[in-house]
Amino acid sequence: MLPDAIPSPAAPASLATTPGGLSLLGRWNAQGLGALPAQMAALQLPPAGRVVADAAALTALDTGGAWLLQKLLRRLQDAGCNVTLQGLRPEFESLLALTVLPPAAAPSPPKPTPSALEGLGRSGAAVAEEGLALLSFVGETALTFGRSLLQPSRLRWRPVLHNVRSAGLDALPIVGLLSFLLGIVVAYQGAEQLRRYGANIFVADLVGVSMLREFAPLITAIIVAGRSGSAYAAQIGTMAVTEEIDALRTLGVAPLELLVLPKVIALVIALPLLTVFADVLGVLGGMLMAQLQLGVSAVEFIERFEKAVSLSSYLVGLAKAPVFAGIIALVGCFQGLRTRGGADSVGLHTTRSVVQAIFLVIVADAAFSVAFSVLDL
Repeated sequence: MLPDAIPSPAAPASLATTPGGLSLLGRWNAQGLGALPAQMAALQLPPAGRVVADAAALTALDTGGAWLLQKLLRRLQDAGCNVTLQGLRPEFESLLALTVLPPAAAPSPPKPTPSALEGLGRSGAAVAEEGLALLSFVGETALTFGRSLLQPSRLRWRPVLHNVRSAGLDALPIVGLLSFLLGIVVAYQGAEQLRRYGANIFVADLVGVSMLREFAPLITAIIVAGRSGSAYAAQIGTMAVTEEIDALRTLGVAPLELLVLPKVIALVIALPLLTVFADVLGVLGGMLMAQLQLGVSAVEFIERFEKAVSLSSYLVGLAKAPVFAGIIALVGCFQGLRTRGGADSVGLHTTRSVVQAIFLVIVADAAFSVAFSVLDL
């Protein structure tokens, strides 16, 4: 458009450069602003100095046009121009005065990179906070269990039985297979050393004591932590993300009674039974390998097994199972209830529940070993 062209009142909004600055032309309202943002983006700014913005040919103005006009004036000012707006109708001046752009946000300074010591401190504080929250959760669960004992009608046996089936019965194949293979591995690794000294029969001692006291309860707990603990965290975490837990609280249903307590009770019941099953399969695997590698028959293996393995060794391994079950169920439910946000948070807390449960199970197993050693069990 030529600088001296006078648009008709129906002409759309446009910009024209003049020797002294800019001319604002046409209708700066919702009907005429179509191409104006693109023109403003392609506008070549005049050199720094005095710039006159002539609005005498501006035929209409609404809040959208006033906002774009304010944006144009600010852009010129930021470029170092001394802008003078002239020729604007009085009614347009009143509207322009009411349209104020927010101040330009100052660029935020870059965040300093935390030092290694600061990062270590932050990590330690986060671990301490989560540990205290877990202890608080354990206390709340214990109080809920106590109230349920005083009022047995509050216990929800149907979810308990469902979780016994899903965490116990459905886990038998994988627990049995891995325990059987572990028994084979223990016997195979010890076979060469025992053969050197002619102590083949002592493979029953090796397999029996190691499986019943340590390996069977530990491998069962690790399998259940990865299988059921992660399922607990994912289920409760998904309910937290979809606000189902908030809905339960609104209805007056305690999430600890409905979601947490049945899982804890079910796993405390199921894990000792799985441990007994793992004991049997692990010993069978060791017996099979002893016969194949060392020539120890099943009858000889069982006779030596009865002499080598005492009842206390069996009970020591079995006593660990309920503690491991409580750790796995509580950690899984705790991480599920801490889930916030979306699917990423569900995955994060599910992974964290498995890692924490396995870590705490191994720590508890080490504590049991020290305690049983002190007690001479």
